[in-house]
Amino acid sequence: MTPRIETMEERDVDAVVAIDGASEQSAGWDAATVRAELGRAWARLWVSRDESGPGSPAAFLVTWLVQDELHVLNIATRPDERRRGHARALLAHGLDFARAHGVRHVLLEVRRSNAGAIELYRRLGFVAMGVRARYYPNDEDAVEMLLRLDPQTGAVVPGPDEVTL
Repeated sequence: MTPRIETMEERDVDAVVAIDGASEQSAGWDAATVRAELGRAWARLWVSRDESGPGSPAAFLVTWLVQDELHVLNIATRPDERRRGHARALLAHGLDFARAHGVRHVLLEVRRSNAGAIELYRRLGFVAMGVRARYYPNDEDAVEMLLRLDPQTGAVVPGPDEVTL
């Protein structure tokens, strides 16, 4: 199965809210929050669907394009669709978008306990650049991660972690 990436639309809002709500790492997004993001000129939102049909989203990615930075605000996958390549496909699509728009930095925060997500981000070239203590409502720390892109070629610029995890 190959995930199909599409721009998020109004018809996807309820499914996206359900995906976020089912996530152990839920951001607590409701329909109003998702609709607000759909209305922001600087926001870029995508969904991943199973290639077999036009069904409900299996995963989603919400980003903000700010100058030469792409900020990952939220990414989540439906529990029954995890480990099937949806998050990787969404992030690859987001990185292609970043390269096409001259982005130099891709930034995100991830729960320190979310080892699977941290591993995925590391495989894509992200490095740990900081820790925000007690960032999440349950007082869990957030790891700040950064991916540097060469502005000329779009290639990932490797670098060391700036903090120890």
